[in-house]
Amino acid sequence: MNTVNQLLKTKGQEIWSVKPQTTVYEALQVMSEKDIGALLVIEDGRLEGIFSERDYARKLILKGKGSKATNVDELMTREVITVEPATSFDKCMALMTTKRIRHLPVTENDKVVGLVTMGDVVKQIILNQESTIEQLGNYISGGY
Repeated sequence: MNTVNQLLKTKGQEIWSVKPQTTVYEALQVMSEKDIGALLVIEDGRLEGIFSERDYARKLILKGKGSKATNVDELMTREVITVEPATSFDKCMALMTTKRIRHLPVTENDKVVGLVTMGDVVKQIILNQESTIEQLGNYISGGY
C-alpha cells in the first residue's frame, strides 16, 4: 500500500466537517466527541478551509475573542494544502513535514473524498517497512 487511495480503501472515507458560520465552541464539541484534531470547513460542497486545535489555541485568545461568539471562518486556515488519491505516502510525508501540517484533505475533481492524517501516513509507512523486512528475512532464510 503506497498511495492515499489504497489507504482510504482500508481506513474509510468518513469526513467530519462544519460550515464556516459554525461557532468555535460547536466545532470544539464535535472535535471532542469524535476525538479528532481538525475539522474540514465545507460550504455548498466546496472546501473553504480547515479548523484545527492549533487554530483554536493560537488565534482565539490572541484576537481577544470567545469561543461561543466567534465563528470558525474567523480562525480557520483558508489556504488548505490538499492531495489527490494517487499521491504517494512519501509525497504526503514530505508535504506534512515541510508545511508543518498534520492533516491533508484528499480531493478529486474539486470534491473532498477523504482526509489523511500524519498518524495515518506514519502508521502505513511503518507497516510497509515491516512487510519489506519480513520479505527480506524470508528471502535470506530461503523461505520465499
